[in-house]
Amino acid sequence: MRLLRFKPDGQLTITEFFGDDIPPYIILSHTWGPPDEEVTFKDIVEGKGNLKPGYRKINFCGTWVNENARVGLEYFWIDSCCIDQSSSAELSEAINSMFRWYRNAEVCYVYLADVQYYSNKWKYPGDGGWLSEFRASRWFTRGWTLQELLAPTNLFFYSADCVFLGNEISLIEQVHKATGIPVQAILGNTPLSQYDAEEIISWGKNRQTTREEDAAYSLLGLLDISMPVIYGEGRDKAFRRLRKEIWESSGDKPWMRPKNGD
Repeated sequence: MRLLRFKPDGQLTITEFFGDDIPPYIILSHTWGPPDEEVTFKDIVEGKGNLKPGYRKINFCGTWVNENARVGLEYFWIDSCCIDQSSSAELSEAINSMFRWYRNAEVCYVYLADVQYYSNKWKYPGDGGWLSEFRASRWFTRGWTLQELLAPTNLFFYSADCVFLGNEISLIEQVHKATGIPVQAILGNTPLSQYDAEEIISWGKNRQTTREEDAAYSLLGLLDISMPVIYGEGRDKAFRRLRKEIWESSGDKPWMRPKNGD
């Protein structure tokens, strides 16, 4: 697992950690912009990340890491620049590990690029008009953000203008309305293992992914399943493999087994 860190002189560094040596870290959940705007692993290695619009999210996350440095939080993780997506082996490993990485984070910050706290659209800046944008945010429609909603213990939502909007508790009614996911699952009061596979699969049914296979792969962590990632196999085959893995791992728990369809 690679983690980012700003040195005292402002230099951004990236370090790889293994096994039990991973330090406490903050994690960022976000929706990706156009490919040419997102900061990649290659950009970080070459020191060119600050030239892209996506660097704003790195600065945002780094600011909150600095605020928490006094309690030992110096590192943070962002998927777009901590995974070498040019390596199919690394990408497959990351996809199978990602749910655990989100679950183990001290805090997950959700950056909502399409929600403005201060806006001329509202009668009074910050008067709550942003709630309509919050419920309609693209973040609630993407496949990968489903695990990012359900895995972390602490989830903090921020607007595009970097204003704290609330956490999963204070915004639970809005999050539930936007997703249809049971409140107890969102809050983590009921473990995901208590829900049958069919219901969990249904939570991602209407979410979009850039790659069609990711509709299945983004459910792996929620279902406690690991399997090889094969881009090019197509959505249907990816789901068939997923169902096969669920069936084989359900053992004496037949209620966990999914029905046909996704």
